[in-house]
Amino acid sequence: MTAFIEASSPHTMNTYGRLPIALSHGQGVRVWDVNGKSYLDGLGGIAVNTLGHNHPKLVPALQDQIAKIIHSCNYYHIPNQEALAAKLVELSGLTNVFFCCTGLEANEAALKLARKFGHDKGIERPEIVVYEKAFHGRSIATLSATGNEKIQKGFGPMVEGFIRVPLNDIEALKKATEGNPNVTAVFFETIQGEGGVNPMRIEYLQQVRKLCDERDWLLMIDEVQCGMGRTGKWFAHQWAGIKPDVMPLAKGLGSGVPVGAVVAGPKAAHIFQPGNHGTTFGGNPLAMRAGVETIRIMEEEGLLENAATVGAHLQAALRRELAGVEGFVEVRGQGLMIGVQLARPCGVLAQRAVDAGLLISVTADSVIRLVPPLIMTAAEADELVGILCPLIKQFLAEPV
Repeated sequence: MTAFIEASSPHTMNTYGRLPIALSHGQGVRVWDVNGKSYLDGLGGIAVNTLGHNHPKLVPALQDQIAKIIHSCNYYHIPNQEALAAKLVELSGLTNVFFCCTGLEANEAALKLARKFGHDKGIERPEIVVYEKAFHGRSIATLSATGNEKIQKGFGPMVEGFIRVPLNDIEALKKATEGNPNVTAVFFETIQGEGGVNPMRIEYLQQVRKLCDERDWLLMIDEVQCGMGRTGKWFAHQWAGIKPDVMPLAKGLGSGVPVGAVVAGPKAAHIFQPGNHGTTFGGNPLAMRAGVETIRIMEEEGLLENAATVGAHLQAALRRELAGVEGFVEVRGQGLMIGVQLARPCGVLAQRAVDAGLLISVTADSVIRLVPPLIMTAAEADELVGILCPLIKQFLAEPV
């Protein structure tokens, strides 16, 4: 019998408020901790493990790459950079790609693009429109673009040059920027992740695209969490039939290997010139192989269609099971990016779910976030509902 191993990290910085488990290995949409307990993975490493765990096509490809070369540097051409860039250009309808490692880096690069776009037009102090409840990262610049005072607290002063507006209100956007010649870009997530799984409406996306065209602004859409097939299209904004000028990606692009990218269209693709931006690890051979293989496998296995159909099945099952429960507000999202909004803070449900053998997260205090691997089946979605909904009902029945 395996001895119990305590999950603790006495020598790492206390930044995460971790749950008291340590994961050992995974298979498909299941993971096991170091003590042998299994869990259904409803979190996917926060929308990262696109192909689940130990995928039989991805693992051998990564093993092959590791045996060849893991890292060189960007002083030299890296063939799979061009292969992955060409594929992202094909899927997005944009033109050029910069590779980095994380969503934060991709968003930081987007902010730099917007500023240089303004400077190239003679604007001395460029300003960027951002949104309430947004989350773009934790560097000082991306934190400043983020709409969450709670995580900004203690790190001021914030970077200047941001104009904040509410979601889905085109008149508020027009009013906030009226007569301002310094605006260079509008920057948002198609579906806010950390902010509580809040979607931008299709008509609003189309209105902002039109406004950016009229005023010569960059439309920059953060698809770090909602992109890479999670909603049933490669990128969530494609449901609105629009194209951004700048699109940061990361999370699911490498199915667990850190890969970030900034995909740009003609208006922004050539703003950066040699010396303007760079990265040490970004675009390394291992990361690029992971990205190439992830997309190839997604296409071969029809994972966009699976995300759409299983996601719709999961959302319908959640609504059915929670209908009429006092304290349940709504289920929202698209595909396999789902938020279950409750009427009060429910952070304790993350631990209760772990105890019951399910991985989830709670974001924006009162929203249960589900972003499982895109390989999840309808039967596994039903299993998730069977574990989660009784926990929600029990929680909401407790006195406040």
